[in-house]
Amino acid sequence: MKLANPLLNASLLAGLWATSAYAQAAIDNFTDPSSGIPFSRASVDSSETAGGFQFGVALPDGTDPQAEYLGYLVGARTSDAGWTGISHAGAMTNALLMLAWVDGQQIQTSFRYATGYVAPDIYTGNATLTQIAHTINDTHFTLTYRCQWCLAWNQGGSGGSQLPQAGQALVLGWAQSETNPSPVTDSDATIIQHDTMGEYGLPVNGAQLSNYSSYIAKIPTASPTTTPTSPTSTATATATATACAAGAFQTAPSTTYDYIIVGAGAGGIPLADRLSEAGHSVLLIEKGPPSSHRWGGTLRPDWLNSTNLTRFDVPGLDNQIWHDSAGIACPDIGVMAGCVLGGGVAINSGLWWYAPDIDWNTNFPTGWQATDMTPNVQKVFSRIPWNDNPSMDGILHMPEGLDIVGGALGAAGWKSVEANQVPNQKTQTYSRSIWMYSNGERGGPMATYLVTANARKNFKLIMNTAVNRVIRNGSHITGVEVENFDNGGYCGTINVTANTGRVILSAGTYGSPKILFRSGIGPADQLAVVNGSSDGPKMISSKQWINLPVGENLGDHTDTDIQITHPNITFYDYYAAYDTPIQADAQNYIQHRSGMLAQSAPNIQPIFWDTVVGADGITRQLQYTARVEGNTNQSMTISQYLGRGAVSRGRLTITSNLDMTPSTLPYLQNADDLAAVITGLERVVKALQTDPNITLSVPSSNQTITEYVNSVPITTGRTANHWVGTNKMGTDSGLTGGTSVVDTNTKVYGTDNLYVVDASIFPFIGSTNPSALIVAVAERASELLLASQSTTAATTASSGSSMKGRTRRTVRQRAS
Repeated sequence: MKLANPLLNASLLAGLWATSAYAQAAIDNFTDPSSGIPFSRASVDSSETAGGFQFGVALPDGTDPQAEYLGYLVGARTSDAGWTGISHAGAMTNALLMLAWVDGQQIQTSFRYATGYVAPDIYTGNATLTQIAHTINDTHFTLTYRCQWCLAWNQGGSGGSQLPQAGQALVLGWAQSETNPSPVTDSDATIIQHDTMGEYGLPVNGAQLSNYSSYIAKIPTASPTTTPTSPTSTATATATATACAAGAFQTAPSTTYDYIIVGAGAGGIPLADRLSEAGHSVLLIEKGPPSSHRWGGTLRPDWLNSTNLTRFDVPGLDNQIWHDSAGIACPDIGVMAGCVLGGGVAINSGLWWYAPDIDWNTNFPTGWQATDMTPNVQKVFSRIPWNDNPSMDGILHMPEGLDIVGGALGAAGWKSVEANQVPNQKTQTYSRSIWMYSNGERGGPMATYLVTANARKNFKLIMNTAVNRVIRNGSHITGVEVENFDNGGYCGTINVTANTGRVILSAGTYGSPKILFRSGIGPADQLAVVNGSSDGPKMISSKQWINLPVGENLGDHTDTDIQITHPNITFYDYYAAYDTPIQADAQNYIQHRSGMLAQSAPNIQPIFWDTVVGADGITRQLQYTARVEGNTNQSMTISQYLGRGAVSRGRLTITSNLDMTPSTLPYLQNADDLAAVITGLERVVKALQTDPNITLSVPSSNQTITEYVNSVPITTGRTANHWVGTNKMGTDSGLTGGTSVVDTNTKVYGTDNLYVVDASIFPFIGSTNPSALIVAVAERASELLLASQSTTAATTASSGSSMKGRTRRTVRQRAS
């Protein structure tokens, strides 16, 4: 295996401004000729973003009460158009963003803020940008400036910061678009989503200036770009006359339901099918709009207009969300999440795995072990069979990744397996990718469970409708408060059947905790945040708050990427295929459901696994996902996911704007977790050396694996987007100091009839992508719910005649 030419401080981070691009930044020292200010500068080559990108930083030496810096920005212009942006915390979400673009002979700047992967709002905190100098030509612009209150921010009470610390690195993100904001004369202009993006770490020590104040003193007097409020401002709780959002809405139905299920994803859809199959009336509420064409979805490129398909139906378009998430991504969640019918199983890569027994036996409590789950897992795969060759012509198209990486692994002694045939073999094994695709289209719960549920008269699906909170009186839930999320959604209160009705939250690892927080269920500090927000006047009395560890135990696969190149690898441009596909490929897919567009983007092959035993005696599971994309057209990215056995955990919290953010990230807090990542990557690199034509390009030749792993910042860029754990299931009730939010029947502790069934109840992440596991959990939960419903109904029927007497005795006992 050859080593590529070195690139300094290389970082490969998925999930920043988007995960479809990976860029490396070369760090050097540079003095701006117009101001004489020396900067520590990061440069990204034009092969990564049209025209290249540069960003220099100079920092005060010592404590900086104004969280400021001096900046030097070089942005590219394509045909005299475009904008360049900076994230002051690496990721797009929950960080101060600064955008710049050319307006005639001037530079416009604008501060923005995004709580989700949606168009950022205008920032209203106290950031101030003072321009020092600028230049403009046909291909680039430069801007030298002072930025005050830019490394500590506050948007309506939601704050954050990245204050420089000696010996550490500033994690910074960048993005560029080739399209002008509109109008260019307005700093509040509408922007088009970026075309390229990246993230890197800038060492603080190299950017600090002992004579920083002398450069500040030379700044000419100018009218700075400011924003109107103090960075210490907080949101004021104000009552609203109605819960209904702007736009057209429908009045909430007056019908009552045996079950109200919140969230039509991998958990909610199978539950709705099984519970309605048993004869119960079921209302399934989806926050977002329809996705698949089958359910009324309309989002698609022009070349699909004459078909019965949307972008969600075509496997080859599944990665498009990282390039264009408008109308799909949840605006109130600080990571990528799909607010559409199907949730994650509408937008993900469709990988569909049997879990090894050890995942159930290690992670889950009694009653949820592998022997308990086997019947439920079999039900899942009988409804949604796995498929390792989704193209209907029976051909695996462009299999270079499988051939090259799989070939090297095999030569190194790793075992080739068909992973779903031998799910327990997860040490030094590799497999073809396995999906839930069916007949050349996305399958999964929407194409199976939802179809059978929808055929029943006792089932109803409503979309574009958010659930703000459950309505409860002490421990008993009577219904849900809904609000129109988009046009046509419902607004008002929907009730469950009196005495016996139940509410099930299946809104996901981020969505279900939010509803619990707004319902007065969670840690006291989080409930206080909600109470101090605009939600305060609607919130249940603090006397009825239920103190549970909602939001704790946040888990995810820790993603660490490397890159290789090989002369026989060819990148297939799935991103270009959205608007300008190769016509032969488009027609082959439309007419025959065959070819590259019937396969998941971005050409994911192979998947492989290993285990590492730590010094603490814990066996940690590693999954590797290889895909044909990277810094060149002959690159592959290999993502390592650290899963079962890792002990690092995070925390999910709510802001005063009612947005959800991971305030503590669950990545590599533990030395043995870190060691497992390093050991695993060293093994893989060694295995790849069996092919002399494979070149390791990231990390670079002047970095060891240890140095590289330690250089990759701990940000949301490390996410595999496999979030779990925030409503942990277990027998140790959080009411009495334990760690669990729901019991082993999935009922929320301290409530009579509130349940959670989604990835948030997983005690921790397993070995593989979790979608199939979530459906299996829903199958198991439906059995438990129906069994307990039968017990409850029988108890109620047998005791109904003596109910009045029992009530009178209870009253007398309290009086005494």
